[in-house]
Amino acid sequence: MSKIPLILKREYLTRVKKKSFIIMTILGPLFFAAMVIIPGWVASMSDSDEKTVAVIDHSGLYIDKINDTEIIKFEYIDPASEDNLRNDFAGSGYYAFLIISDNLLVNSNAIHLYSDVGITIDVRDQIINSLRGYLRSEKLGSYEMDGLDQIIDDINKVNINLTTIKLGDDGSENESSTEMAMIVSLVFALLTYMFVFIYGAQVMQGVMEEKTNRIIEVIVSSVKPFELMMGKILGIALVALTQVALWIVLTGIILSGVKMAFSSESDLASRMTGIEMATGNADATEAIAEQSNSFNYDKVMSNMESMNPVGTLILFLLYFLGGYMLYASLYAAIGAAVDNNTDTQQFMLPVTIPIILALYVAMAAFRNPHSDMVFWFSMIPFTSPIVMMARVPFDVPLWEIVLSLALLVAGFIFTTWFAGRVYRVGILIYGKKVTYKELWKWFRYSGK
Repeated sequence: MSKIPLILKREYLTRVKKKSFIIMTILGPLFFAAMVIIPGWVASMSDSDEKTVAVIDHSGLYIDKINDTEIIKFEYIDPASEDNLRNDFAGSGYYAFLIISDNLLVNSNAIHLYSDVGITIDVRDQIINSLRGYLRSEKLGSYEMDGLDQIIDDINKVNINLTTIKLGDDGSENESSTEMAMIVSLVFALLTYMFVFIYGAQVMQGVMEEKTNRIIEVIVSSVKPFELMMGKILGIALVALTQVALWIVLTGIILSGVKMAFSSESDLASRMTGIEMATGNADATEAIAEQSNSFNYDKVMSNMESMNPVGTLILFLLYFLGGYMLYASLYAAIGAAVDNNTDTQQFMLPVTIPIILALYVAMAAFRNPHSDMVFWFSMIPFTSPIVMMARVPFDVPLWEIVLSLALLVAGFIFTTWFAGRVYRVGILIYGKKVTYKELWKWFRYSGK
């Protein structure tokens, strides 16, 4: 009777009961949300320290032409005090000093900003944008055309909102989003990369620990090496699927909470519309409407639905399982061949390179998901789990997906067979420096 189910159960229960698994399962969706929220939060935070910049305008053309902000102030000083400021800048109390030596319309390089610390981008941009606006107005005025400034402003207000429509096989039309497709593509490619790499490495680490602790000698007395390897691979695969499933559920709960929050804002906007009709006050309503439309939840969900989320999720699970099985078997062979982490480096590199290469090709798939290079990498079993998941949101033909999955299945069957032959010999060999030549001998060893 096969012992694989017993080994699978042991591997699964041992790992899902660990505190690290429980903590990461709960925090995982929060980390994904934080990856979206924190950058915007950090970008919205401004430096509260006020900066004063001294301005020395030798041309006399730009006095009071640079606008102050809440934390950046510009103080115009006598050009005669330039030498004193240079010699004792540290004691001046200024953050920086700006020198304008000529007409910038004639000499655009006649402006320099000095400081004894690194100039922040907000100070630099404030100076450039203020002067650029003033110089633009001056240049427009030199043409002596009535209403030219208004004409330019009207031209700059021209805007195009391009709506992309996805045609269904039945002739139906659904609004789609190229940006959403890119985001979904990136997320699935990174998730596949992360899970294949992390859980494959767990297989290698688990095999190596059992070998170095000599536990394996007891285990193989009652279990065939191949059954042990497959039980470990499948058990950890089930752990990964459990974590993915929990993440999906928790993410769904978070999205439901987001929907409720934005639905509440929509209700508030509706109530304000009623107030407007009764009082004639449109200003408050416009402000509320602008805030409620800052994030259109329904539109985002509509764009996601146009990409067949259920089918995409099923393909993700299939490609994850295929990629995991392929790489986990190789990781198991590496763990059986070596005695310590140092020796794993020479064997890890050939296994890791295809995964990293696949991630780079997946980035290229965002721009051209149907190019020849991307197509072939989505067919090669060692790269297809990541590259194909980057292509799926862009409507890959069904025959390409079927062919890719078939090749992936053939690939992990071959790697499992190869790893099994190496595993059965290497798992009981200790204290020997293993080479690629030695691995080939183990593979060819028939055994009786």
